[in-house]
Amino acid sequence: MWKTGWRDRIWSEIQQSWDIIIIGGGITGAGILREATRVGLKALLVEAHDFASGTSSRSSKLVHGGFRYLKNAQIRLTYYAVRERERLLKEGRGLIKPLSFLMTSFPSDPYPAWVMGMGLTVYDMLAFKWGHKYLDAEGLRELCPQLSNPQLSGGHRYIDALTDDARLVLRVIREAVLEGATAINYTKVEGLLFNQRGSVCGVQIRDVSNEDSMLEAEVQAQLVINASGAWSDDLRKLAHGGPLQPKQPHLRKLRGSHIIFPQDILPMNRAISAFHPVDSRPVFVFPWEGVSIIGTTDVDHNQSLQFDPKISEEEINYLLSVGTKLFPDLTLNRSDIQSTFSGVRAVVDTGKTDPSKESREHVIWHENGLLTVTGGKLTTFRMMAKDALYSARNCLSIKIQSITSHRMLDLPESEGFWDTNIAPSLRLTLLGRYGNDAPQLVANAKSDEFHYIGNCQSIWAELRWAAKAEGVIHLDDLLLRRVRLGLTLPDGGIPWIGEIRRKVQLELGWDDNRWKREYDRYLKLWKNSYSLPTD
Repeated sequence: MWKTGWRDRIWSEIQQSWDIIIIGGGITGAGILREATRVGLKALLVEAHDFASGTSSRSSKLVHGGFRYLKNAQIRLTYYAVRERERLLKEGRGLIKPLSFLMTSFPSDPYPAWVMGMGLTVYDMLAFKWGHKYLDAEGLRELCPQLSNPQLSGGHRYIDALTDDARLVLRVIREAVLEGATAINYTKVEGLLFNQRGSVCGVQIRDVSNEDSMLEAEVQAQLVINASGAWSDDLRKLAHGGPLQPKQPHLRKLRGSHIIFPQDILPMNRAISAFHPVDSRPVFVFPWEGVSIIGTTDVDHNQSLQFDPKISEEEINYLLSVGTKLFPDLTLNRSDIQSTFSGVRAVVDTGKTDPSKESREHVIWHENGLLTVTGGKLTTFRMMAKDALYSARNCLSIKIQSITSHRMLDLPESEGFWDTNIAPSLRLTLLGRYGNDAPQLVANAKSDEFHYIGNCQSIWAELRWAAKAEGVIHLDDLLLRRVRLGLTLPDGGIPWIGEIRRKVQLELGWDDNRWKREYDRYLKLWKNSYSLPTD
């Protein structure tokens, strides 16, 4: 997929007739690409930026059923989400990991502990798996001593799951390509093609991997699928030839932001779920890749989507107040925050005053030959892909068979290539992150590259492999999505940049001038969108 010259090869072959073209390289597009290839469709995925560079690398990292959606009576969404969670836990070992949660209860909460216990009973029943237990305040503190608020009255322990969202997208795309799909990043859709009936029949694309590229093409397909998430309405406008009318459904763009702490500042070995002290929204605190995260917010994003979203001061204060409520003895403050990240998710706009009450169920629209798939959750991406292909069946010449029995993730080879000095936990993680590429990663590594980078949970061998074989175009692709150092190391990993350069510059094929340009680009991006606001 990502061997030397892979982009040139794809561009030389791209002007052919495809069964489907998928616009968007996040988890939704990746899932559709994977399932489309399995049912025999010739599928092309194009992404305007990097794979997973939008919401799918900035999610809350949780593979969960959405317990909070039960109070909105979204039973169907929760049912499918918990079942998909269980499926992903089985198929994605090492990448999707079970995570123990403690749901706290305080006298000021909107619901008493017994009501939450009833909700968790329903939650477990939907998953066909009993996993919760009531604990008093002392029992909670035995599991998480940091819960020092004396008003804590008790709570429940339950189980959900956690993942590296960007690695999940990359693995799904990688496995689709190995089965015959085509996927390319930094390829922007400039316009749509229409047939004589006025229906969408293809796309106009342009290579945006570098400023000097002149590559452009018109590519036709039986069906174009819009899986561009928060950008979906922009493509829908092109399909309609103008602005969307009031009677047509619109998307509401909601920003979810998170703050990240070093583990020595906020030590967490399990997740905490709590109601926010101001608006009673459920908020999480959880460990991830060697750091601790507090999130998420849920606010309307009224800024341009042309720029990477960034956290606001109001959101920082909002999230810090959760830390104050749960861990008053830690005295968390703004200066303790190591980094931040924000993502924009799209939901159908029904005009609700509270953004959190908008439905997270996915929707599918057919409009002038363009099939739009949007909404939904990270956890339910397989269901979204299945529903999209089912909706597309009448637009395609190939009869689509049932896809419900397929694994979403291949079962990787787990024996025969491991150095006995590699710990079993690291073996499992590498298999989860890289699937059947894990043996090549190990073979490509140098003997001193199997130790962790700083306090994060990524090893130097992963960095070398990503630079060599994972389609990196810019330095932020490498440090923010392939290996998550921009989030998990202090100052975006800049204190390690000399060693990083020694490991990857040759693999990337960049001269010193290119390296400087990429470093400057990355530093600007990190300061603007992943650090604390400065104005």
